[in-house]
Amino acid sequence: MATIQECRTALDRLSDNLASADGDVRGAAALDRSLSCHITDLDETFTGRLAGGRIRVDGVTPGPPRSKAEIRLAMTGDDLVAMVAGELKFAKAWASGRVRLEAGFRDLLRLKSLL
Repeated sequence: MATIQECRTALDRLSDNLASADGDVRGAAALDRSLSCHITDLDETFTGRLAGGRIRVDGVTPGPPRSKAEIRLAMTGDDLVAMVAGELKFAKAWASGRVRLEAGFRDLLRLKSLL
């Protein structure tokens, strides 16, 4: 099972990947939205913001998200680490229910290029 530090490192690496992306991925990452990522097996939630093509983590709290972020993710720590490492495809994990993504309809349309 991935540790909270491994999850934080994965989120930082994902942020770096988004910042260096181009084309449709760069456009999708250019949203300015609040973000939460609930690590279900650790029962910890990272909160922050997707802005300027980067993910800024502002904090981590125990349990599910305390407030409703504009973009909400939920998954196990192992799945987060595997996706960022390229070992697990987001679309496959999302389609199988291993990853939950909730956002407004317009945001989902923009984020689809990240899938």
